Amino acid sequence: MERRGGAVEDMELSPAFWAGRRVFVTGHTGFKGSWLLLMLEALGAEVSGYALAPETPSMFDRVGGAARCRHRIADVRDAATLDAALAEAAPEVVLHLAAQPLVRASYVDPVGTYAVNLMGTVNLLDACRRTPGVRAIVVVTTDKCYRNDGRTEGYAEGDTLGGHDPYSNSKACAELAAAAYRDSFLAGAGVGLATARAGNVIGGGDYAADRLVPDAIRAFAAGETLAIRNPAAIRPWQHVLEPLHGYLLLAERLYADPGSVAAGWNFGPGAGDAVPVAQVADRLAALWGAGAVWAQEAGHHPHEAATLRLDSSAAANALGWRPRLALDEALAWTIDWYRAAIAGADMADLSRRQINHFLR
Repeated sequence: MERRGGAVEDMELSPAFWAGRRVFVTGHTGFKGSWLLLMLEALGAEVSGYALAPETPSMFDRVGGAARCRHRIADVRDAATLDAALAEAAPEVVLHLAAQPLVRASYVDPVGTYAVNLMGTVNLLDACRRTPGVRAIVVVTTDKCYRNDGRTEGYAEGDTLGGHDPYSNSKACAELAAAAYRDSFLAGAGVGLATARAGNVIGGGDYAADRLVPDAIRAFAAGETLAIRNPAAIRPWQHVLEPLHGYLLLAERLYADPGSVAAGWNFGPGAGDAVPVAQVADRLAALWGAGAVWAQEAGHHPHEAATLRLDSSAAANALGWRPRLALDEALAWTIDWYRAAIAGADMADLSRRQINHFLR
């Protein structure tokens, strides 16, 4: 595995910390949530999951996620049920991933997007402040929470929050709500609350519509041309395990010293891995082979930022976190996962092997 870094040593997760630790995860049936579930299992945590039913197909079902945690199907918009679930789980660490995660879907249902991404976060934090024993909370937002002013350099944590579309804006709102709950309720109670902003996450097991990698896999597997909306758009691409590693490192630090890192954090790729969509599509097609091709999709499309990069130097300096997989390796792991899934392989076993390789 290629490791990249500077003078600061990469920090490793502590199995001793996570072994037997009670962890509450929202959104555990989603793409990132399913990988997080397997990572926490590998570390020995006791996980309670709270999420909507997984879509079909899903990584969650392919890896038998329901058997890997205390699995509850429920909605973060249901404040009473969420409150009761937290009380029952009695967690020490809370990881909030539940979201409406798609820009294009937010144009179709803006009210629903705000209800999940903003009020779902408020419901979760309000329940946490009434749950004894919670000591560390990580709220996952997005790299798109910044007000995009067209710059080509990376956005840093102190830059202005905003968001043109309802998805991005709702996540900026969630950031503000988290800060208010931290300042008004949680910090004084000794609870550490931080937010985490990842890049464009890729990896096996993503089946969402309107995302480059799953759209590519569906098209290539069917022998069709992949249609791309904005081939020149630059995004910060990273394997899903990269930010998850950051979230867990952050949770460890919050638990040990709730006030020391209670802020917003970027977990993005190295500068060289923020590249145009077309470059990633070319690499995916080459890895897939068998005549895989793509073309630009004609017609009008909703607004999306032309360039987005993240500055993750704060996480490197303060947390000892930095990317471990170069983009080419991340794409190769991703294609390997989907090829194995199509061939009917044991995807829990393959996913665990990728996690173990990454953690080593």
